[in-house]
Amino acid sequence: MLYSKLGDAGLKVSRLCFGTMTFGFKFRNIGAVGQDDAGKMVKKAYESGINFFDTADIYSFGQSEEILGNSLKKLKVPREKFVIATKVRSPLSEEAMSGAGDVNNAGLSRKHIIEACNNSLKRLKTDYIDLYQVHGWDMSTAIEETLNALNDLVRQGKVLYLGVSNWTARHIMKALYLAKAGNLSRFISLQAYYSLAGRDVEHELLPLCKEEGLGVLPWSPLSGGFLTGKYTRENPNPIGARRSEFNFPPVDERVYNAIDVLKELSKEKNVSIPQIALSWLLHQDGVSSVIIGANKMPQLEDNLKSIDVKLTEDELSRLSDTTALKKLYPQWMVEWQNKRISLDPGALPHL
Repeated sequence: MLYSKLGDAGLKVSRLCFGTMTFGFKFRNIGAVGQDDAGKMVKKAYESGINFFDTADIYSFGQSEEILGNSLKKLKVPREKFVIATKVRSPLSEEAMSGAGDVNNAGLSRKHIIEACNNSLKRLKTDYIDLYQVHGWDMSTAIEETLNALNDLVRQGKVLYLGVSNWTARHIMKALYLAKAGNLSRFISLQAYYSLAGRDVEHELLPLCKEEGLGVLPWSPLSGGFLTGKYTRENPNPIGARRSEFNFPPVDERVYNAIDVLKELSKEKNVSIPQIALSWLLHQDGVSSVIIGANKMPQLEDNLKSIDVKLTEDELSRLSDTTALKKLYPQWMVEWQNKRISLDPGALPHL
């Protein structure tokens, strides 16, 4: 296993993070792993060098946290060996999910953040959370209230580091500014959807994270199974696949071009298609750790091998070219104005 710092923070995490969204049985058709199987996979991940485990209170309404906490306890190793990450924001009951009641059991208010953190600590069976992440933007709560509540958790020792997930670049930058101005604990990481089939993060979020020192943690690096080889032009909706019931997250319309190259490199290197897709992400500048998930041991074992897959510059280009993003304004203008053009000063970049 390889390790890296999480952004500019001193915290060191494994380049692969074991995500536990599949733990429990109450999260769409994704939750499908009980305590026994989860314990075996957590043990395998730890023995493979993974020290970073990610969950969220919304995953099966707390079951994922509880199962992860039990699994880590069963390993009987010191708590400091692990970096445990969880998240706050989402509704924590079916009643709150429907909006019919339980109105304070969601969002990023001080009340919900403090109560949710205390409950996560109990389920995880730990005295502190290494990385506490806001799981999305809350339009109904002032950002100052959210940041002050999170800062209080850090000051109390219940949380060591703060992270953000699914926020826009402008909201992240505002939070970073307010944290600096108010001498508050700042975000050190962004957990975002990022894969060869979903690269919107490269427009604004990835450059922002590089400039401000936030480590990037891609979720759904295989795009909900789309980059596993199951989905093809000839069979775009395989029976029994996860997306047949939950078609999420969205993928670039050129995804099949990426799959073609993934298949080529898979054969050339004699490794699986998912390993190539995960390796591509591990090679991207700014990515601290890639979150892998599994509902069966063979899937986890296969994903773990991606850490050993090396891609040349040519191979990375072959993959990247299939889903390269079109530059948006003002990005292309910024690059044009700052580029030294020796032959044709008036030439515009390719749009």
